[in-house]
Amino acid sequence: MPVNRPGGRVRYGPNVADGRDVTTEDVTTEDVTTEDVTTETARVVDRLRSMPVARLAAAWPPCASRAAGVRALAQRLADRAADLGGWPRHEVPDAGVAAVGDQLAVTVQDLLALTPPAEVLAEIAAELREMRLTL
Repeated sequence: MPVNRPGGRVRYGPNVADGRDVTTEDVTTEDVTTEDVTTETARVVDRLRSMPVARLAAAWPPCASRAAGVRALAQRLADRAADLGGWPRHEVPDAGVAAVGDQLAVTVQDLLALTPPAEVLAEIAAELREMRLTL
């Protein structure tokens, strides 16, 4: 679960790699493409797949663990896909700590298959970037 910061900033973990909060204002709507989102997803998933299971499961305030934070992001993206597609929302199952990268990849691909509007692409890209920088 993200922590809201003043000015609309959101953090997923205790630190951001470059020492500052990342906001959706860092990425403009017209700059983001489906390919950008796919690339950012691959970066996050690669990082998750290379991370030891113990680190994925370790405490990661404000979330219970990194895996829980990633699963929460996957759930938000799955909910957004359901809303765009006009489907009922379903819970992303807890398939275990080692599966969160794959779950995130699937939810992003499901969302991209719906051809979301540019502002949604920008929001997805920003959330993925925030996650990558805080892992």
